[in-house]
Amino acid sequence: MTLEVALFPCLSDNYGFLLHDLDTGATAAIDTPDAKEIAKQCETRGWTLTEIWNTHWHPDHAGGNKAIVEATGAKITAPEEVRKLSEIDTVVAHGDSVQLGAFTANVIDVSGHTNGHIAFHIADADVAFVGDAVFALGCGRMFEGEPQQFWDSLDRIRALPSSTTLYCAHEYTAANAKFAAHADPDNAALADYVAEITQKRERGERTVPMGLERELATNPFLRADDPVLAAKWGGSTPAETFAALRAAKDNF
Repeated sequence: MTLEVALFPCLSDNYGFLLHDLDTGATAAIDTPDAKEIAKQCETRGWTLTEIWNTHWHPDHAGGNKAIVEATGAKITAPEEVRKLSEIDTVVAHGDSVQLGAFTANVIDVSGHTNGHIAFHIADADVAFVGDAVFALGCGRMFEGEPQQFWDSLDRIRALPSSTTLYCAHEYTAANAKFAAHADPDNAALADYVAEITQKRERGERTVPMGLERELATNPFLRADDPVLAAKWGGSTPAETFAALRAAKDNF
């Protein structure tokens, strides 16, 4: 049983993802930022796209749905909010599961960036596709949600096995690293991570995917329950500290 993951850059700073079950040939696109690039990537690999799994409704995540369906007949699995952009074959929400060949993806509510945002966790492959809910050393802007809601979402990601590899949808890590170092300046593990990121970006290398274990130790938004951050940024609850961090990042 083998799941192949193809990651490729598209648009200005997005990543596209293709999942391919080697045994059955079933292939899913996680979000559709660029329909033409997705088609090119499938053709290069000799894969036939059968599924689209959307994390949320933003156009750089679901904007390619219609064109891809017209070209391939792929079926769309998505949260209800994606109806803003396209039809949906299967609506999913927290606690649901979807299949790709022999692999099962569990659907997790990670709303906050948008109010219907979901992530897909494939336990057998130890991977999770988190859209814009969390980034390397960052998290998505809180466009539609509330601080407690977003913190609860991040807490669900924190609860995944620490060995999980996270696939986020943007190469924002260099900017996130600068804020993280500002937010948590005495974190030695973070300082090492920032140095590594700086070197990678100088070489033109990507920083995605990332390991959850490392993010738990270094990402300030996943550490809003840490007394050190609460003391520095304020808040009597993790959600309040998270809100302070998110507001600071918005204006950083």
